[in-house]
Amino acid sequence: MSCYVLDTSALLAYIENEPGTAEIERLLQETLDHQHTLYISVISGIEVFYITYQEQGVTVAKERLQLLEDLPLIQEPVRSDAIECIGAIKATHTMSFADCCIAGLAKEKSAILIHKDPEFEQLEGDLDQLKLPYKRKRP
Repeated sequence: MSCYVLDTSALLAYIENEPGTAEIERLLQETLDHQHTLYISVISGIEVFYITYQEQGVTVAKERLQLLEDLPLIQEPVRSDAIECIGAIKATHTMSFADCCIAGLAKEKSAILIHKDPEFEQLEGDLDQLKLPYKRKRP
């Protein structure tokens, strides 16, 4: 059985129906069919909440948290046994702390990280990744 970790960027892509949504929908269905295990870090839940709160208000943010609860995802806390792994990623890469926590979860689970965040390119070769289409930068 394959394991996947959804980064915040992948969750928001799914929620906002951005390119890559079909891939996530396929994985969600396959998870319901017991073909995969899908994880998210509690950090991603926090990010979905605060980003949505800032952009669309607290009501939509709470609705999105409920959606995350309703999806076939396993929400994982940041565990003390991951301190060294996460700390090593942060010490050796120029990534946000949140992304280090999410990457650490993927490493801990030997999972494929699903994202649309170029920051994770720093971990190519160290972490299996499924890259969704990146957003185009505005001129």
